[in-house]
Amino acid sequence: MIISHDVAGSGPAVVLLHSSVCDRRMWDAQWQPLLDAGYRVVRADFHGFGESPLSEVPYSDSRDVLALLDHLGIESAALVGASHGGRIALTVAALRPQAVTALALLAAGMPGHEPSETLRAFGDREEELIEAGDIDGAVALNVDTWLGPEATAEVREGVRLMQRHAFDVQMEATVGPDKEEVDLSSVTVPALAVGGAHDLPDFREIAETLAAVLPNARHLELPWAGHLPSLERPEETTALLLDFLKEHAAVR
Repeated sequence: MIISHDVAGSGPAVVLLHSSVCDRRMWDAQWQPLLDAGYRVVRADFHGFGESPLSEVPYSDSRDVLALLDHLGIESAALVGASHGGRIALTVAALRPQAVTALALLAAGMPGHEPSETLRAFGDREEELIEAGDIDGAVALNVDTWLGPEATAEVREGVRLMQRHAFDVQMEATVGPDKEEVDLSSVTVPALAVGGAHDLPDFREIAETLAAVLPNARHLELPWAGHLPSLERPEETTALLLDFLKEHAAVR
């Protein structure tokens, strides 16, 4: 089954991949500016998020993205990934290097990353709340953890709604996504690895590591950002993405 998605525009393709505390609605502020800049823009919901239902069989988010590209007839695209979406973007680029023209990675996860004590403590606390039936508490924990000081009340409410929907859907899950481990040595396209100064240390370190590991990557830390800069300062992040894509997202 092809995951739920939006597609519009023409020109070089740009695919937006969401964080696991959000869904494709997190890209609302970037959608029209990317279209106006002349891109064919795609955004999708991973299984169990937004409008994509749970999968009843083992699946892979990265292979779902590749299937979507094939379904849409897109031979190559720039990938913009936030957090989990960044990890998936990297995996897609490693699995099918010829399909990716550039990578914009916003507080991305990374295949093979071992979580710090801080990140494990967050996961343990989230699990405790869910097992106790305190879904509202688990949602609040995510909102407080992943949004930095620039997030408005409206943004916090939007993330709360997206995360609550994901929890409600995923309570019925019998299978989860395969976390494919891949060799990043095949990822040579231009990449922008963005970290946020107010984010958890894992994601700041990953951004630095990616800039060192990927041969054509640049590291940028945003002093104002938490984990979701595209929501915290949407106009500034959109401008950053447009500058990067203008330079690197041409069709091969």
